[in-house]
Amino acid sequence: MRQSHLALALAAALGTLAPFHAIAQDSGELAQLKAQLAALQAKVAELETRTDAQSDINVDTRQTIDKITATTPRVETKGGLKVTSPDKKFEASLGGRIHFDAYAFDRDLAATTGTSEFRRARLTLAGKALGWDYKLEQDFAAGSNLDGLRDAYIATGFAGGKVTIGHFKPYRSMEELTSSNELLMMERPFASATGLFGGRQFQQGIGYQRGGGNYTAGFTVFNLRGASGSRNEGMGAAGRVTFAPINTDSSTLHFGGWVSHENANRGSADLTASANYAGRRGPGQAIATTTGASRNTVTAYGLEAAGAFGPAFFQGEYVNASFGQPGGADQDVATWYVQGSWMLNGGHKGYKPATGVFASPKVAGKGLWELTARYDTIENKDIVDREVSSTILGVNYYVNPNLRFMFNYTRGDNEFTGDQTGQYALRTQFSW
Repeated sequence: MRQSHLALALAAALGTLAPFHAIAQDSGELAQLKAQLAALQAKVAELETRTDAQSDINVDTRQTIDKITATTPRVETKGGLKVTSPDKKFEASLGGRIHFDAYAFDRDLAATTGTSEFRRARLTLAGKALGWDYKLEQDFAAGSNLDGLRDAYIATGFAGGKVTIGHFKPYRSMEELTSSNELLMMERPFASATGLFGGRQFQQGIGYQRGGGNYTAGFTVFNLRGASGSRNEGMGAAGRVTFAPINTDSSTLHFGGWVSHENANRGSADLTASANYAGRRGPGQAIATTTGASRNTVTAYGLEAAGAFGPAFFQGEYVNASFGQPGGADQDVATWYVQGSWMLNGGHKGYKPATGVFASPKVAGKGLWELTARYDTIENKDIVDREVSSTILGVNYYVNPNLRFMFNYTRGDNEFTGDQTGQYALRTQFSW
């Protein structure tokens, strides 16, 4: 019996010790969990320290990049070379053009010689400085030093327009003011420095021009002296206004008018009108002259009309000029032309509303083909048969925005001599 009580006591004692054993076991596991949690907390703290350090590095790097960006000029090479200061107060771009021509003549009465030549080989530096625009352009094909100087001016905004000071083209004749990179034909018509204003394409003076979405108005006052000409006291003035009642992405209709007055004075060169009626390097004919020594004037009035509708383009000008004579009545000279083109595989000639002239079509893909034609004539109404004319047919191939090939066939007609020389001309044109 006593053994039974002892067994029961031992069983009870063992039952009482079992929970203590479990508690001890749970305490060990809890200690392990606490140790693992402490290790994790240590790792998190370490990671936070590293993240903070990396954030500081990222901030420093961003600040360094921003500082470099804020102090480094921006350089662009699309369509030429252009450098802009970080504050955008200074800008400079370098461009140029190469026009390489070849001529062959269908001879008649006049003596002519076929040849090849660089019609233009220009470098152009243009840009901005503290609110002023500037441009300096040298044509190496026209000569060295001042002989080849073209645009050389500074300009700035004023009263909603732009004031230009220096050596530039007076505001007269639509085709004269069109860039040589965007001419329809290889040479300009007679209502320009190619005929009426021979040797007077660029003049030294001051001008003001203002333009809106569909109009322009410009006025220039200038000395009758090009960059390479001799000093003289001759003065001139010219003004031009244009209006485009239609001007959309696909259609433009343009009208314009201009006047030019040149007053020869002490030291002035002769003011002449002459025409190479069978293309450049072809035979020429003097039309009218006002001698510089006579101190007489040349006054011209011109009207313009032009339009581009889809692939079709047309342009024309009529000019009447009076050339003063020292010993008699003035001589009246009239010149006019009409020209047009048709784009064969798309394309459209854009319009420049700020200057009132047309641009070349935008080229994409496989290039654009353009058929061209012009009739051009100039006449001295006070001298019998002092009249010449040109009929030109051509084709232009725009390979890309920088490269164009041109072909012109010109048939000249000189009423004074009876000569009807023809010319075949090719041009490779590259501009950037």
